[in-house]
Amino acid sequence: MNFKSILLALALLPALPAAAQQPSADAILEGSRMSAALVKLDKGLTGKIQMGRKKVPLTLFLMGKDIQFQYTDGKTPKIFHLRMNDQTFNLYEQVNGKMVKFPSSKISAPVAGTDLTYEDLSMRFLYWPNAKHEGVEKVGGQDCYKIRVDRPRGTPGAYEVVYVWVHQKYGAFMRIRGHDKAGKMIKEFQVEDVMKIDNDLWTLRKMQVATHDPKSGRRKSITEVTMDTNRRSAGPRGLR
Repeated sequence: MNFKSILLALALLPALPAAAQQPSADAILEGSRMSAALVKLDKGLTGKIQMGRKKVPLTLFLMGKDIQFQYTDGKTPKIFHLRMNDQTFNLYEQVNGKMVKFPSSKISAPVAGTDLTYEDLSMRFLYWPNAKHEGVEKVGGQDCYKIRVDRPRGTPGAYEVVYVWVHQKYGAFMRIRGHDKAGKMIKEFQVEDVMKIDNDLWTLRKMQVATHDPKSGRRKSITEVTMDTNRRSAGPRGLR
């Protein structure tokens, strides 16, 4: 993993309070959302979702708690809009030029047959309330807060419990693991690289998403999400 480049970029992010003034678990998660670049961008970021030889073009617009994205699987682009706040999560899909509600039962469906789901792409779990401290652990030799969040009752999704490792000094998430109702890990996200997209804004450049077999604990498959350096898109009309 390219932890050297990650830490170089994180050094420019606002630091969390010192350990003697340890922030709440909810505040730590809020900081990790900021480091994931869930902020307003006038132009979209382009990249790809890759699983084996399959490459799926991806465009992201990150606007506050709203995420707009499209991917192309085949010839027809598929356009989506995620609208989120602390208690709700709504996904819309563009059908015949109109945004219609996406069935909550499909939130955990894979995107274009990859390890990434619609729930994963939104990182909705970073907005779950009542986060809990689980101590401090090292990720790549760096001290990280280990934060636990439990899926709120009535919220759709595959994960019952999610653990997030957040860099203790810089506040960026370094690893995420999602567990099922039986407590078995079924998905892992690992930050591999970051990039600078504006004078004072950094975002993820590369992240590995792995699906695990809950029975054996072994990794079943891997998908990489990579955003292109210095590439922007005006995006499809009607997305905003």
